[in-house]
Order: sequence, then C-alpha cells, then structure tokens
Amino acid sequence: MTDDTSRVPKLRFPGFAGAWEQRKLRDYLVPSKEKNSALSYGKDEVLSVSGDAGVVNQIQFQGRSYAGASTKDYGVVQTGDVIYTKSPLKKNPFGIIKTNKGKAGIVSTLYAVYKPKDNTYTPFVEVYFDDDARLNNYLRPLVNKGAKNDMKVSKSGALTGLICFPGATEQRMLSEFFQQLEDLITLHRRKLSHLRQLKKGLLQKMFPKSGEDRPEVRFPGFVDAWEQRKLGGVTDILTGFPFQSQKFSNVGTPLIRGANVKRGYLDLSVNNTVYWGNVHGLERYFLSENDIVIQMDGALIGKSYACIRKENLPSLLVQRVARLRSKGTFPAFIYQSIQRGFLVYIKRKKTETAVPHLSSFDIHNFRITIPSLSEQQRIGIFFGQLDDLITLHQRKLSHLQQQKKALLQQMFV
Repeated sequence: MTDDTSRVPKLRFPGFAGAWEQRKLRDYLVPSKEKNSALSYGKDEVLSVSGDAGVVNQIQFQGRSYAGASTKDYGVVQTGDVIYTKSPLKKNPFGIIKTNKGKAGIVSTLYAVYKPKDNTYTPFVEVYFDDDARLNNYLRPLVNKGAKNDMKVSKSGALTGLICFPGATEQRMLSEFFQQLEDLITLHRRKLSHLRQLKKGLLQKMFPKSGEDRPEVRFPGFVDAWEQRKLGGVTDILTGFPFQSQKFSNVGTPLIRGANVKRGYLDLSVNNTVYWGNVHGLERYFLSENDIVIQMDGALIGKSYACIRKENLPSLLVQRVARLRSKGTFPAFIYQSIQRGFLVYIKRKKTETAVPHLSSFDIHNFRITIPSLSEQQRIGIFFGQLDDLITLHQRKLSHLQQQKKALLQQMFV
C-alpha cells in the first residue's frame, strides 16, 4: 500500500480532499456474461475498439463488417460497459481499455466486456487508462503473450491489478472535464482533416490533369497553356555530403538528414537533431531559404519533403537527402507541384536495392507542368497560405494533446 500523500493528485477540483483509494479493479468492475445467443444484434451492430476513437461501430469506422459466420457467442456491450481488447497496439502492447459511450452492440470473443459496480462511473475508467504508461504498467504484470502475439489472460484475471480511484462524484467530474477536452481535440482534428482534404482537392483542380495543358480552376486573367517540363530542368538538384556518425557533435551546424524530413515539415527537435562541428569545405551544402529537401531512401521516400524556412537556417544537407533549388521558377509553386504528384510517380519506380532508394536521376525526370511566372506566384502564395493555416491547426492540435497528456499526470495518481 502507498501512503496517503502519494494517493492525492497534484491538481484537483475544489471541494475534494483526502487520498484516493487503492484497490483492485475487480472492486469496480465485474465480467459480463451477456451473450448474443438470441441474435438480438446483427452484423451491422458489431463494435470495434480504436486507440484514438474509442468504441465505434465496425462498419462505420472500418467500412465493412469483419464478423464471423455466426455471432451467437459474441458478447453484448451495453452503453456504459467497459471493454478490454486482447490485441496489441504499437503504444499499448498489452491491449487497451475503453468505455462504450455510444449505442449498444456486440463484440467478438477476442474482447472482454465488464459491467460497472455501484461505486463506478465507467467513463472514468477509460480516462484513467487513457495515459499509456499507466495502462501499460497496469496490464504488464497480468498479461502473458502467446506465440501469435495474443493476450493470455482471463476476463477476471485482467481485473486483478491495483488501481487508485476517487469516489464516484469525483470520477464523474473528472470524466466530464476530460470529455470536454477530448471534444475540443476532436474538433481540431476534424478541422485539420477538412483543410487537408480541401488542399488535396484544390491541388487536383488548380493543376492540369494528366495529358492536359490547362487546369480546371484558375485565377482570373490567366488563359495561356501550361508547359510540361522535367523537374531537373527547372531546379538545381544536389545530394548531401557523405557523413560519418562518429563525427557528429552536440554543437555546430544542424544536419538535415532523412530522419529530419517529414511530410511537409522539418523535425529539428532536440532529440532528433545532430550537428557538424567543422564546416570548412562544405559551403556548397549549406541550405538557403525556399530550398526544397526530399528524403531519398527508406519507407518514406516520396512522402517526405519540406521547404526550408528562415527558422531552419543555418543547416547542412547530408547524404540520402536531395536539395532542389529553383531556376527561373517560383519556389513555392515547385513545392506544391511536388506534393501533387511526386508520390504517385515514385510508387511506379522500381529500385534494385533491398532498401527503397531514390536517385538524383529519378528526381530529375519527374515531369511537371508550369504556367507563366506570374501565375506560378499566385498559385504558390495561395497554397502557402493554406499550408500556414494547416500548420496552425496542427500546432493547436498538438498543444491540446500535450496539455491533455500533462493533465492526465497531474489530476490522477
């Protein structure tokens, strides 16, 4: 047993005092015995459990039902029931625990279903286990993994771990608070998804389709045909210098490596960035604002690209990353052209090495269509503003997610 001080959260709603109670989860939940033996629920009412979305209708979430020939042995899940998924996820190798906040349905025998006792507000159970470390630490001593990576633990066995819960009233207040926060996160996630879909659609309409020389949608005043060119004809392509990892430094000039190039941005976080001390003789590898960088090998080739901004400078280009510098073209337009069709182009390429690799020759031969410089500028600026809006919502979403993570630590024990 822990002492009372360690069972009091750092941050708490007014009116609540005293330590939370340490007990076993079976003191709050009991295994459900309710089965779909009468076939009261059909295959269109099968539920799945997602780490992000929680308990969802399988067809609505995954597009189809994965139910077996018969659902008689499926467990019935009422609104407010708790589900433990006996399947590993990347962040949760021992499964996840969620509460059904929607309509009743059924789940396969791979899931364990639990009913609440009178002292339990079940949405709190989901919030309590929403912290990955808390969930994993709880399940780790209870679960053994089988040869097929399945979870060897009984329904009742999954309830034998120790937890710290407050009273039912505080459970409800915490659950309602975090539900409001989660609703805000969902709202920003949807806005972000909408903006990305909007951009995807506009990229298709504001650039000519394959075999055509004029886009479907244009800014007023532009009527001329677009010209097809090779990417290597409108940009100067340079691959980075070969480096030796043992010569990395903690000070000096940041290196732009493949690990730094994400989809549409550079990750120069402290944990992901290395430096080069002596840059003498490497002047040609310094990046400039508006240079475009592309990852050249690994699973993310064609997906990972970024446009260098002032805040990314100074930085050095290293091997397995290519730099594109515009020649007589508007850089932001070239950047958007790459986003529109480069991935499809790369998927058609075949590499002869074990690790997928993109050559300078491949980049050079990627064909794009370009309009006049003035139309390039209009298009590049327009999509740049849209990218800034997308980045703003991404930052807001990331901030809210980090805020939720911090509060899960401070408001729980």
